[in-house]
Amino acid sequence: MSTAVTNNTATSNTSSAATGNKSTTNADAQDRFLKLLVTQMQNQDPLNPMDNAQVTSQMAQINTVTGIEKLNTSMTSMSTSMNNMQMLQGSSLVGRGVLFEGNQLFVNSEGKASAGYNLEGNAANVRIDVVNSSGTVIDSITETNKSAGRQGFDWTPPAGTPTSGLKFQVTATTNGKAVKATPMMGSAVSAINTNEGTLNLELANGLTIQYSQVKAVS
Repeated sequence: MSTAVTNNTATSNTSSAATGNKSTTNADAQDRFLKLLVTQMQNQDPLNPMDNAQVTSQMAQINTVTGIEKLNTSMTSMSTSMNNMQMLQGSSLVGRGVLFEGNQLFVNSEGKASAGYNLEGNAANVRIDVVNSSGTVIDSITETNKSAGRQGFDWTPPAGTPTSGLKFQVTATTNGKAVKATPMMGSAVSAINTNEGTLNLELANGLTIQYSQVKAVS
């Protein structure tokens, strides 16, 4: 199994150069500002000199610009550190199973499909309908007395049933009232990659999901 990482070397070099130029420009601007301020004070009208409020105001302006630049540099550094931490955390998931929201059904090499659902409350009756690529229900599973929380199920397709493009729907009720059921899928992580700072998981079933979509890890 491999861990894929987007290569942004050229971009990083360009960004570093741009950051260096920006820092130099800010330093030059601050130096010019101070020279102008000193010149202004040396050549001010003795009968109408600048008061402390004016000097303080001008000094505050240049300090604000410098402070914003330092804040931007700090935020960039923090963002880089967080991305590196995400990659380390993501790499530990390779080979492990993850659970996420979804209603696709994949039949494995043993001829069996496994999936699940999350109940917001206890359900006396649960019906799981397996739907083919045309939207037709081809099989159903009935379960009873299920507790709130995550539940799993296995399904073996009848002989001769096409297994591509399958999905499932979950209907749960208690005393005739609907109980919200969210379909859940599971798969092993085969690799990871990053795209614009987002950590993505490449799954064994062929799907790619964002790390933020993971609800549980096994």
